[in-house]
Amino acid sequence: MAKPSVSVGIICSQSGPYQAMGREMLKSALMAVDEINSHRDFDFALVAHVRDPRGVISEYHTACDDLIRNTGVEHIIGCYTSASRKQVLPIVERTDRLLWYPARYEGFECSDNVIYVGASPNHNVLPLVRYMLDNVSQHVFCVGSNYVWTWETNRVTRELVTATQGSIVAERLLELGESAVEHIVDEIVRRRPPVVFNTLVGSSSYDFIRAFRAATTAANLDIPMLSCSLCEPELKIVGPASAGCITSSAYFESIRLPENRAFVRRWKARYGEASSPSVDGQSVYVAVYLLARALRRAGTSNVGEVRRAAAGYRYNSPQGPVWIDGDNNHCVLTPRLAISNAKGQFDLFWEADAPVKPDPYLTQLDVAGPARETSRKRSSSNPPHLRIVK
Repeated sequence: MAKPSVSVGIICSQSGPYQAMGREMLKSALMAVDEINSHRDFDFALVAHVRDPRGVISEYHTACDDLIRNTGVEHIIGCYTSASRKQVLPIVERTDRLLWYPARYEGFECSDNVIYVGASPNHNVLPLVRYMLDNVSQHVFCVGSNYVWTWETNRVTRELVTATQGSIVAERLLELGESAVEHIVDEIVRRRPPVVFNTLVGSSSYDFIRAFRAATTAANLDIPMLSCSLCEPELKIVGPASAGCITSSAYFESIRLPENRAFVRRWKARYGEASSPSVDGQSVYVAVYLLARALRRAGTSNVGEVRRAAAGYRYNSPQGPVWIDGDNNHCVLTPRLAISNAKGQFDLFWEADAPVKPDPYLTQLDVAGPARETSRKRSSSNPPHLRIVK
């Protein structure tokens, strides 16, 4: 007898400036859907209704509206950028649907109609900035895409840096998809900052990393690059120039957990030995499983019932234990730091001792004490306390 079905919307751009990541997210979503539909533990089948906004921000609202009005979905998984999430947010709130948002994001948002599966700023931005301040430099050159994730990430970075008597050497922004990076690279070579913090997205980041490595190598400069978003499939797109980038993420393919090893084996069996799952793709995979488990517990697709069933339910995912904090709809995750190598993978060198409660508004942020967590050296100095609340 066929299982009853539950319709689920999936919004992932398959073309445009960040098409590579959109495709990875869709691959992960469909893999999770197929696994759930073939698993005896689930007495229903998920039916995926896929929409491609093509990287056009306004198209996300159109795709979401179509899924809700014409397909009747109650749950939507997807959106890669914060700009696209902001387009979808009003309609899911107005129609009381639930968006399962997989990407790491800038924080300072909380909606009853969004489950934030990706990293909050205290999961990825803070560990990376703390590492930079303790081990690299207190003076940083920021380059990023001109939209809300970069704006907010740079703002938090600036607050942390200046609180420890550091400085932002420069802050340069490019439009999403912009490939003209030479003027920024030339400025970096001329000014020789001690570190570059990269919040570029998609093809802009790939172009920048290649140009940056070529120019700094030619000038015999060794300037570290830090990123909150670079992942394994992107390392392969960029090529050899991607090696040596310090990255903060809740997920890396190289995590040595049995759940991750099994996940990677299934991934490669499906998509080829040369392929690698990405952090945002893995997060989509987790989102589908969190939704399916909540549907099973609730016994209905009703948004309110599913939201209640999802809160606090622990899932041993590929990245480790994950659960939704019922107070703010954000996920509890384990922060990690790694450096990219010449083989297109990441070598982990730090991770939190235990999963960390999400703090999207940074109300618990205190530079004193926790700022030393990621340090490779110890300091007896007592920096000023800092709280960032928006």
